[in-house]
Amino acid sequence: MITNDAMLLKEKHELLYEVAKHAFIGDLEEKIEILPYELYPGPNPKSRCCVYREREVARQRINLAVGKNPNGSKDHDGVVQIIPSACEGCPISRYVVTDNCQNCMGKACINSCKFGAISQGLNHTYIDPQKCKECGQCAKNCPYNAIADLMRPCKRSCPVDALRVEEESGIAIIDKTKCIECGHCIHACPFGAIGSKTYIVDVIKAIKEGKHVYAMLAPAAEGQFGADITMRSWAEACKKVGFTEFYEVGLGGDMTANAEADEWVEAYKEGEKKTTSCCPAFVNMIQRQYPDLISKMSTAASPMTLVSRMIKSDDPESVTVFIGPCVAKKAECGFEEVPDGADFALTFGEIRAIFRAKGVELEPAPNDLQQASVYGKRFGNSAGVTQAVLKVMDEKGIDTSNIKVAVCNGAAECKKALALLKAGRLPEDFIEGMICEGGCVGGASKHRTELESKRSRDTLIGQAENRNIGENLTNQVKVSYKKHRK
Repeated sequence: MITNDAMLLKEKHELLYEVAKHAFIGDLEEKIEILPYELYPGPNPKSRCCVYREREVARQRINLAVGKNPNGSKDHDGVVQIIPSACEGCPISRYVVTDNCQNCMGKACINSCKFGAISQGLNHTYIDPQKCKECGQCAKNCPYNAIADLMRPCKRSCPVDALRVEEESGIAIIDKTKCIECGHCIHACPFGAIGSKTYIVDVIKAIKEGKHVYAMLAPAAEGQFGADITMRSWAEACKKVGFTEFYEVGLGGDMTANAEADEWVEAYKEGEKKTTSCCPAFVNMIQRQYPDLISKMSTAASPMTLVSRMIKSDDPESVTVFIGPCVAKKAECGFEEVPDGADFALTFGEIRAIFRAKGVELEPAPNDLQQASVYGKRFGNSAGVTQAVLKVMDEKGIDTSNIKVAVCNGAAECKKALALLKAGRLPEDFIEGMICEGGCVGGASKHRTELESKRSRDTLIGQAENRNIGENLTNQVKVSYKKHRK
């Protein structure tokens, strides 16, 4: 998969591997100050302006890798963080006049600006950044396409306008009152200046201490690593590393669908509209951007939370670890209003660093470990939640022919549907909200794109047993658990 930070990923993963390796060895505290020098010995830099900057970036990224902020503090101010030393100070002015400008007589750019931000220069026009309101009319009206839109990649990727720029330093800043922790900005930055805190060290520590550490793999994982890497492949690799047991979070998809179906039936009878609650970034969007709609959000807990509760109900000593492509799941682990949720969450890159540190690889294995129904497995796709909930309702003998659902594939569609709901103009009965396009399969820290993994994913899920959701829950869940977020 080609990403905006493809070259940087190698450096990021190498650093995570070194942290994981020394966490297992037990000498990480002694190595933390030395690692930047080992990774960037110099004297010549590998990719940045100088080796000294590379080492400082590495030092701040190591702080993230051990669960701290880049500056080394332990403040709980969000999972997604700016790495100041890596931020290259992209142009603050969004619209810039290029050499394509012919200094023409028409002056459409000047005439289209309502703020007096554009003036005629000697060789081409000039945009005053102090006056520019970034409306884009000048670029739209220039006949030579001479005005470039240089919006920072991080800002462009943010669906909730949570990124701004500190004028004096040019360093990006995240507005934590707006940020939904989706992680889209992380891979959008071509300088690797945005990262997320990791739980790698916490998970390794728990394993080394002999605690009952359970791996919980996201439904979106199937197909990400090819058609021969099955749930059995993941289970075997996790146990080799030291996990006590392995669970498929698609089972949690069945559990959430069952809980949400009951809620949808009651809401539909009363003429009340509801949103889903399984995507943590979507939950954050409602809570931080549309607080008036919190009462419309489903109270059903997410698949990750329900599997964690099931495990903890059976084993009170357990430590539960979610694995998947979602950055926002790390934030969900800290949701105070959701008790007994997962203790930690790891991305694919982070669990692979742990595997590598122990010399473990994902190996082909039979596709015979099936804990979820096909509907639970498809929970990771856009529209998968809707299909699962309607399936449960159908199994319970409820007529769903007239139920309408707004399936929102990506942040833009989520915002549109929520705006309509807030205005009382939503034509559908329910909203399925997935912040990442494609659903969880398109998560910020995916290994492959939805399109690249589709064939393998369809192959693996096509081999699964065609069980009803109710039947699967009866067979797989043997303990009681709390279905709702609070």
